[in-house]
Formats: sequence, structure tokens, C-alpha cells
Amino acid sequence: MANRLEAVADPVDVAVGARIRLLRKVRGLSQQSLAEAAGVTFQQIQKYERGANRVSASMLTRIARTLTVPVAEMFGENSASSGAVDEVAALLAEPGALELLKAYAGLPRGVSRSALVEFVRSLKSQPS
Repeated sequence: MANRLEAVADPVDVAVGARIRLLRKVRGLSQQSLAEAAGVTFQQIQKYERGANRVSASMLTRIARTLTVPVAEMFGENSASSGAVDEVAALLAEPGALELLKAYAGLPRGVSRSALVEFVRSLKSQPS
């Protein structure tokens, strides 16, 4: 019998949590403001976003309403390529990623965006 203390988060719960986090960030909401609208603590929202706690159907409905999306979007039902959406959601869930993307999109057309991308890539190969 498997040790119950070594519980692993269900991939569906993790994917739903990642979508909650992504949509919350896109809407510019803090965990606290989403929690207040949903009637839970911000710690509970953190647990949902990590996939540590499952989101009940009624809670998912409240969260979706707050984020102004259909509940089905939390499962990737509105996207034919949910694998790609999940990958993008995971990337955008990285701290600072959404802010970096918004700043990039706001650059004037004359600015060399490719140079900026190369600069950021070069930081990855720098020793810590």
C-alpha cells in the first residue's frame, strides 16, 4: 500500500490551478482580491494555484465568474491545443514573465526586439 504522506498532486488539479493563476495575473488581480471575491483566504488561492488542493465545482464557478471566463476554460475545453496552452500557462506563471511580456509588447516598433530577446537569452548562459 502506498504511503499516504507522499501524495502527489493530480495533473488535472495542477493544470486547473495554473489556469487560475494565469487568468488572475492577466486580469491584474492579486491572490488576495481573488480570494475575497471567492470567499476564501489568499492561502487557499495559493493552494489551488499550485494544485495542492482540489477546487470544488462551486468554488471553480465563483472563481471563473470573478475572472470573467466560462468554467470550461479552466479545463482547456475552449482550446483545441490545450497542451500548448498548458505550456504557455506554465511559462507565464513564472515570476515576472507576464510583466516582461507586457513590457516587450509595449516597445515601439523601431526598437530591436530581437536584440532584447538575445540579451535575455544570454543571461541564461551566464554563470550564477
